[in-house]
Amino acid sequence: MDERKGAPELKKLVLVVACALVDMDGRVLLAQRPEGKSMAGLWEFPGGKVDPGEVPEQALIRELNEELGITVAPPCLAPLSFASHGYETFHLLMPLYICRRWEGQVQSREGQALKWVRPADLRSYAMPPADEPLVAALLDLL
Repeated sequence: MDERKGAPELKKLVLVVACALVDMDGRVLLAQRPEGKSMAGLWEFPGGKVDPGEVPEQALIRELNEELGITVAPPCLAPLSFASHGYETFHLLMPLYICRRWEGQVQSREGQALKWVRPADLRSYAMPPADEPLVAALLDLL
């Protein structure tokens, strides 16, 4: 507990961004967290941490290029939903964007497995707790 009566312990707020890439067949890209990372083996929407001085869209464009080798223009990112989830040692805030247009071929650049998944099958993939509630918003849209 912190100094305020009854207030929960303060945790560091971590801002990350994620993207639901949707291909021409209406499938969504999932990436599997590689061995050696926390929550290894779980499937997630591609993205990553927002660096100091970056806005979420800049961070997402950078992360998609670093992780997947694709180029996304800012107007192609549409905000869809967000997750706010308390992990044991930090609190995660994660905006989810949807993107249907990009340049380049999606490829794994960081050793992660990639899979294009039909929206109806998204719930059959084990995901980190913060990603799970985002599936409902995605299913409503697709």
